[in-house]
Amino acid sequence: MKKSIILCISLVFLNCKGNAQKEVKKTGTVRKTDTEWKTQLSDLEFYVLRQAGTEPAFSSPLNKNYKQGTYVCAACNTPLFKSENKFDSGTGWPSFDREIKGNVAFSGGSDLFYGMEEHCATCGGHLGHVFNDGPQDTTGKRHCINGVALKFIPKE
Repeated sequence: MKKSIILCISLVFLNCKGNAQKEVKKTGTVRKTDTEWKTQLSDLEFYVLRQAGTEPAFSSPLNKNYKQGTYVCAACNTPLFKSENKFDSGTGWPSFDREIKGNVAFSGGSDLFYGMEEHCATCGGHLGHVFNDGPQDTTGKRHCINGVALKFIPKE
């Protein structure tokens, strides 16, 4: 009986996924306090990038931006997505079929409704989610990104 209880307790602790584990995946090389981020970001940017919020669908001017260039993190300017990988998903958020490798980090499971969370690999800012319902003729991925988490740098 004692062995069964100890085994059950051990399994519970081994399978628990605490916030500390999630935070490690989201933390990049840029580290600032919430106060420092609040002085740098707008209220909506802070809500999305630092509190994993979501902007209203169809609210970002970047959703219908079709110019050539690079989309960078609004918090730390890390290049995240290229315009040639952007497509109109009809969801109301800027969508891309691939990220710039190494600059986007992923966390969480592959939940069918929310997808896997995406973060800036440099500052840990929440970007959005990635789903497996993107263009089948390319990667099959749809990186559904909050426009407020991005800045657009036009190609020269």
